Amino acid sequence: MLKMAIPNKGALSEAAVRLLGEAGYKCSRYSRELVVSDRENDIDFIFLRPRDIALYVGNGVLDLGITGRDLQADSGAEVSELMPLEFGRSRFCFAVPKNSGLTVDKLDGKRIATSYPNLLRCNLEQLGLNCRIVRLDGAVEISIRLGVADAIADVVESGGTLREAGLEVIGEPMLHSEAVLIGRSTQISECAEVKKLMARLRGIIVAGNYAMVQYDILRSSLEAACAITPGIEAPTVAPLANPDWVAVTSMVLRKEYNRIMDELYEIGARGIIVTDIRSSRL
Repeated sequence: MLKMAIPNKGALSEAAVRLLGEAGYKCSRYSRELVVSDRENDIDFIFLRPRDIALYVGNGVLDLGITGRDLQADSGAEVSELMPLEFGRSRFCFAVPKNSGLTVDKLDGKRIATSYPNLLRCNLEQLGLNCRIVRLDGAVEISIRLGVADAIADVVESGGTLREAGLEVIGEPMLHSEAVLIGRSTQISECAEVKKLMARLRGIIVAGNYAMVQYDILRSSLEAACAITPGIEAPTVAPLANPDWVAVTSMVLRKEYNRIMDELYEIGARGIIVTDIRSSRL
């Protein structure tokens, strides 16, 4: 039986449980259970602190886990990233008081507060900076105001929290992070059950990037319509009762469907409908 770790709280936990549920796995908790067993799929889901997941997987206690790339990197655990999951996106960046004039090259000798000491240490070495790392477990952005640090290194999503604290990001991100599926090694991805899990997850993720568009079009305009909606291999074309018209079905990128509907309507397509795709295998 596979053993897989899931974050026990927060946005990562909610998104991971939702993704796995859509992929056909039973991992929802009724209360605060630490383990949920999905007997049908022969897998145990263990709920752990996101920061600890890579350590358990790296030590071979668990087979798989979902955590943030930033947390995995900071843990120092020897694990393999099996696939990105396209949620929980963030950036690991330096931030300083607004209008302070500080830049990354001016941080040498400064105190930098962070909740990711190992990740920061590796980046400081790469940048050739000698800084004092102040380790904090949370609320890093207040450390400068309280006189504990001169700058911070933290995970940034929208940047709203930093702006509220009077801080601004400097330099390029040290790491682009998101939720990832990790394993003890790349070899575990050859296991039949892990292959099935990854295929299901990939199907849900890909489906979230696409939508299905259906429309009627004159045969004389079919070539132009297919150029707008080429689909993955080719669109599906079906005859209608009126021999001059055909029905077309095609997958399109979700972010482009409004533009596609506009272009189809301009060349005479009618009855244009866009629907969600729950899962896919491409």
